[in-house]
Amino acid sequence: MPEIKPRKTLFNPELRRRGIYLLPNLFTTAALFCGFFAIVKAMTGSFEQAAVAIFVAMVLDGLDGRVARMTRTQSAFGAEYDSLSDMVSFGVAPALVTYAWALKNMGRLGWIAAFIYCAGAALRLARFNTTLEVIDKRYFQGLPSPAAAALVAGFLWVMIDKDVAAGHVRWFACALVIFAGISMVTNIQFYSFKDVNLRRSVPFIFVVAIALAFAVLAYDTPLALFGLFVAYALSGYVLALIRRIRRKTTPPPPSPVE
Repeated sequence: MPEIKPRKTLFNPELRRRGIYLLPNLFTTAALFCGFFAIVKAMTGSFEQAAVAIFVAMVLDGLDGRVARMTRTQSAFGAEYDSLSDMVSFGVAPALVTYAWALKNMGRLGWIAAFIYCAGAALRLARFNTTLEVIDKRYFQGLPSPAAAALVAGFLWVMIDKDVAAGHVRWFACALVIFAGISMVTNIQFYSFKDVNLRRSVPFIFVVAIALAFAVLAYDTPLALFGLFVAYALSGYVLALIRRIRRKTTPPPPSPVE
C-alpha cells in the first residue's frame, strides 16, 4: 500500500515555519517607510522632518525584533527583511539627507564622505548577519547602524533647531559622517544593553534618573537625543582605551617554577 503523505495545510508546522508573519513585518515595513520618507523630504528641502523620520525608524526597528520574540514569530524572512530595511533607513537615508543638507556644496569630498557612511552601514550589517551566532551578545562589534544614523540625524536636527546654517558647519558634518561610517566597521565593542533585565528591582535613584531624563528630553529634545548618541558613540572608544591601559599596567602572571 503506497505511503500517504500529510497534506500541507495552514495548520502544518512545516508550512508555518516557511510562512511570513505579519505582525513583526508591519513594524519593519513602517521603519522602511520612514527611511524612504526621510529621503523624499530631503529632496524637497524639509530636512527637519527627514531627521525626525530617521529617529522614528530607529524606534520602530527596535520594536520589530522584540515583537517577534514576544509572539514567537521569528523567521528567516523577517531577519533578511529587517536587514534590508536597516540599510535603507540607517544607511542610505542618513547619507543622502546629510549630503543634500550640507555636503553637496563640498564637491567630490562631500559625496565621498556620504559614500563612506553608506558603505560602512552595508558592511556593518553584513558582518552582523554573518557573526550573529558567535559574538558576545552583551556587546556590538562596531557602532550599530541605528546609533550611527541617530548620531548623524541628531546633529542635523540640532543645527536646524538652533537656526545654524548648513554652510557654517559643513566641515564638521563631513567629519561626523566619516567618523560614523568608520565606527560602524571598527572592532571597537559597544554595549548592547541586551542583558538588561527590566523585571529586576532597581535602586530608587534609577527611577529619579529616568524622570530627569524625560524632563531633559521634554526641554530640548534634539539636543538631548544628539548628546545621548554622542556619548554612546564615544563610549566604545573610551572603554577600549581603559582596557588597553589596564593591560599595560597589569603585571604579567609569574612564570611557573621548574
